[in-house]
Amino acid sequence: MDTENTASSIISSDKVNGTNVYNPTGEKLGSVDCLMIDKLSGKVRYAVMEFGGFLGMGTERYPLPWETLKYDTSKGGYVVSLVKDQLENAPRYERDTAPEYTDEYGRRVHDYYGVPYL
Repeated sequence: MDTENTASSIISSDKVNGTNVYNPTGEKLGSVDCLMIDKLSGKVRYAVMEFGGFLGMGTERYPLPWETLKYDTSKGGYVVSLVKDQLENAPRYERDTAPEYTDEYGRRVHDYYGVPYL
């Protein structure tokens, strides 16, 4: 289904950063740290979610395949079908140790969340 772009369906990436991420029960899981964009297609591939830590210290980053997030206007944030326990073994990294987003890494992330890799 094609939808027309409108002022309410387009958002600047700087407005996405910091947006809360919830699970379907409304529990806050974290917030979007940044978006990872495919340089060739121009499409957003991942929303990197911050989770854990205290005041930004010890916070880890979790790349979530973009297609796993759905924006919920009532929450003013994104909803992803996860519970906190699922993040225990999820692909993640600390801010200063970002991985290379290779095809192998992408497949591992997508496999973990049960989403087909391109």
